[in-house]
Formats: sequence, C-alpha cells, structure tokens
Amino acid sequence: MAKKVFQRPKYLKKAVFHYCPGCGHSIIHRLIAEIIEELDIGEKVIGVPPAGCAVLAYDYFDVDMGESPHGRGAAVATGIKRILPDRIVFSYQGDGDIAAIGTAETIHAANRGENITTIFVNNGVYGMTGGQMAPTTLAGQNSTTTPGGRDVKRDGFPLDLSEMLAIARGSVYIERTAVNSPKNIMRTKRAITKAFKAQMDGLGFSLVEILSPCPTNWKLSSVDACKWVEESMVKTFPLKVIKDEVEGAIS
Repeated sequence: MAKKVFQRPKYLKKAVFHYCPGCGHSIIHRLIAEIIEELDIGEKVIGVPPAGCAVLAYDYFDVDMGESPHGRGAAVATGIKRILPDRIVFSYQGDGDIAAIGTAETIHAANRGENITTIFVNNGVYGMTGGQMAPTTLAGQNSTTTPGGRDVKRDGFPLDLSEMLAIARGSVYIERTAVNSPKNIMRTKRAITKAFKAQMDGLGFSLVEILSPCPTNWKLSSVDACKWVEESMVKTFPLKVIKDEVEGAIS
C-alpha cells in the first residue's frame, strides 16, 4: 500500500488559484495553510489580506479573514488583535501595499510592539496593476513606469523596509527569505512558523519578508524568474535573519 507523503493542507480551500504561472503567492499560501494545521490554530487564526495580487486570499484560506484597505493591513490586524487578544492574527501584504501606502501603519505597529504577524511578499513591482515601479524595485530594474531602469537620482533607492522595522523597539523577529528554490521554501516555512510562535507567546511584532518571483511583470519565464531572484534581488535584499529576540523565548 502506497504511503501518502503529501496532500492539500486542511486549511487551504479546494479552489483554483488566480495567480499567474510561476508566481510565488501560491507557494506561500500553501506554506501558511500547512503551518496553521501543524500548529493546530485553525480555529483561532484570522488573516488580513491586502489590496493587490492577494486581495482574494479569502477565497483560498479556510480560516476567518478580514479584508483591509490598501496599505492598512497592520492597522486592521492591530484592531482585530486588540479586540480579540486570544486570536492569532496575521496580515498578508505585497511590497506595493506595505512599503508604500502602508509604511506608516506598519512602522508604528512595529514600534508599539503590536502582537501580530506580517507576511510581506516582495516581488519588486506593483503586480496587480501592471508592473509599475514599487518602493522595492531594484536600481536599474525595468518596469512599466521605468522602461529604462530605475534611476536612483530620479526615483530614489530601493526601500529596505525590513531593516527599518528592525530598528523599532517593539519588533521581536524579522527575517527575509525567498520561495525560488526548495531550500528557500523550507527556510520560509521555518521562518513563518517562528513568527507565529512569537505571537502565540505574546512576544511582540514579527514579520517575514519573502522574495517572490513575478514572471509576468518581469517578462521572464518561470525558471528565469527564480534565477533572477537569486542573481539580482538578493544582492539588494540579502536573505537573512534581520532581528531575533525570540530565540529561546518561544515555547
């Protein structure tokens, strides 16, 4: 009799993802659903989707979800957590959402030490609206609004939000990972698990930034997009633990 080694996570609905082929959102959704099941928090977790490519995340996660306006994920998650402190609350946000219109809410939530978890998906462009330059677009990177490449003298430098959040005294765990390879996918799963556990133990604000391929807007094949993450993105956004004040503190 064959042994089952892989199956659909309990908290992932039987729905077809709307994401483009090669997009990292599908992988990240699966990882979060697996972690929710493994931590046995399905009846306590509440997700907050963004405006952006993952705006329909409530169609895929079989847990309570509360939509937020563009950029306000941290604010909505804060409100939910303060009203229902026994729940495990996470916001799920893209770089255009969290690192542009959402910077104020996110920075102050981290500074206050709000006991929430943020999943920050960084693909370097505004994905849903056509691939415009985002705060995280790399220097020299082409986008629909920077066809000749991002010019730092004109457009400024790529914004490293995770490093900024690490300065906030209320943040306890921040790590940058990726989903462009099996090794990095497993690392991402460990990071998200640790972030959830930090919240479960009431330690403060946690965030996992995930570098994610966007083949459609980068105008690359799925394989080449994964290579581009490794060869280009990680030079500006290195994969690493940026802040960890929970090691040894979580149960």
